[in-house]
Amino acid sequence: METRLAVLLIYLAIINLIAFCAMGVDKGRAKKRGRRRLSERSLFLLCALGGALGAWIGMRVWHHKTKHRSFTIGVPLLLIVNLVMSWYIAGWLGYDLLV
Repeated sequence: METRLAVLLIYLAIINLIAFCAMGVDKGRAKKRGRRRLSERSLFLLCALGGALGAWIGMRVWHHKTKHRSFTIGVPLLLIVNLVMSWYIAGWLGYDLLV
C-alpha cells in the first residue's frame, strides 16, 4: 500500500476512534450530574472531520444522542459526506476505487 493512502486510512481510523470514545465519554458525563459535558458542536466537528462512522457506532453502543433529531439525521448525513470525500480524496491521490 502506498504511503499516501496509508496516511489517509490511518487518519480515518484515528478520527473515528476519537469520535467513538467522545460519545462514550459524553454519555458517562451525562450520567453524572454536574460534570462538564462535551458540546454538541464538538461532537459534530469530529463527525465533519471524518469521524461520522465512529460517532454513529458510538451512538449505538453507548445509546447516546439517539433521541436527538439533529444527531439521528445529522450523523448519517455526515457519514455519507465522509464516504464521498474519502472516495474523492483517494481518487485525487490516484486510486481508482471502482475497479
